[in-house]
Amino acid sequence: MPKFLLFIFMLISVQVMAQPADLQKAKDSTLKALYKADSLKVEKEFAGKMEEAAMMGKLTFPLLNAGTFSGVFPVTDPSEKPDPNMDYKILFELVSVNADSISGEINESLTEICRVINLHVASGIPVKRIMPVIVVHGPGLAAFTTNAWYQERYKKDNPNIKVLGELEKLGAKFIACGQAMAFMNFKNADMLPQVRISVTAQTALTSYQLKGYVWRKVVVDR
Repeated sequence: MPKFLLFIFMLISVQVMAQPADLQKAKDSTLKALYKADSLKVEKEFAGKMEEAAMMGKLTFPLLNAGTFSGVFPVTDPSEKPDPNMDYKILFELVSVNADSISGEINESLTEICRVINLHVASGIPVKRIMPVIVVHGPGLAAFTTNAWYQERYKKDNPNIKVLGELEKLGAKFIACGQAMAFMNFKNADMLPQVRISVTAQTALTSYQLKGYVWRKVVVDR
């Protein structure tokens, strides 16, 4: 073999032989950097979660407990207070349904409604002065169905029945849209007995507003 070819062969052999050690060193360095980055990320995430948990621990539930997000943070010495002698007629429009993955939990819009009522109570408004009407249409109808219907659809009990019963004890009214029921193939017998059925949600929304109810479309963003 010519000397120059032999030299090149030996050079390549040395480089090849050196590669595993170099690669191991690079690997160790990379893993160390990733570990440090991941550690900082995990530490930051847990710090955020601990801070959030501490905040959530301060929540109170003046009247209804429909899950964490129905709670109210205490406010010391508020300077603006609502009139406790007025009637608070609130018209809630509920249209959303939980994703199938959380179908075993209370409808998030119902939780928000409970939060709004809790906020009124926490503000010093007597429960007897709070008059909720909940008009439901679209996919939100599923939350107001019998346990039998819910079992057939989701293979689990309807988690909303308890909170709906508590709302009913407060004098809340529930009105379902007959148009949405027909379109989505809900039968009258599929709905809970305390649910009233209107030809359409639209007339329920307008008539109660004309009676002095304040309209709130329930939108949950979390």
